[in-house]
Amino acid sequence: MAIIFVRSLIIYITLILVMRLMGKRQIGEMQPYEFVVTLLIAELACIPMADVSIPLLYGVAAMLAVFVLHQFLSLIEQSGATAKKIVSGSPSVVINKNGVDFKELKKNNMDVDDLIESMRAAGYCSLEQLKYAIYESNGKLSTVESDAAEKIKDLPVIIVKNGRIDKKNRELSGLTDDEFNKILKTANAKSVREIGVLTVDGSGRFYVQKPKEKYKTGKLEFKGEKW
Repeated sequence: MAIIFVRSLIIYITLILVMRLMGKRQIGEMQPYEFVVTLLIAELACIPMADVSIPLLYGVAAMLAVFVLHQFLSLIEQSGATAKKIVSGSPSVVINKNGVDFKELKKNNMDVDDLIESMRAAGYCSLEQLKYAIYESNGKLSTVESDAAEKIKDLPVIIVKNGRIDKKNRELSGLTDDEFNKILKTANAKSVREIGVLTVDGSGRFYVQKPKEKYKTGKLEFKGEKW
């Protein structure tokens, strides 16, 4: 028991030192390669802690080897813009002046649901509230508010995404066929399949966009809020 305690203490101290040497960003906003390094170090630290048959030096040496690899990748990343892009990736502008950039979302293996979820975490509920949204290489969403940001108070629901109707949300919204067709007409869309995203909030305000085209907004004449 005492041996395991001492081994764990040594590994813990070594782990703290290695993480401190990696810098503050390693603890806060990690790049993809830093995240992998952190997982490796955590796994390597557990093995000699639990298994006394493995020499303690093996675990310490493995952690130091991973630390050296991290420092090497950090030097490569800092050597120039091209190297940084290869090692850490580059930011993706997923909302621009035309609206949602579906190509960038697809490139990052994301859809509109994922984008809106990140927006809500940042304090925004509507696509119309943002002029620009950028996924940084560390996965954080950076935003620039639009002029409409302060005007929108109601929570919108996604009615259509990628040309498909969300039946549950369509039922929740209470949209009539006439109201739905009016929105499609605003977007100059002949069918739902042409729509990349369509959201409607409880006050009747809608946001509709066809892929590769600028988004359009408007407001339906609801008698009071629908939800």
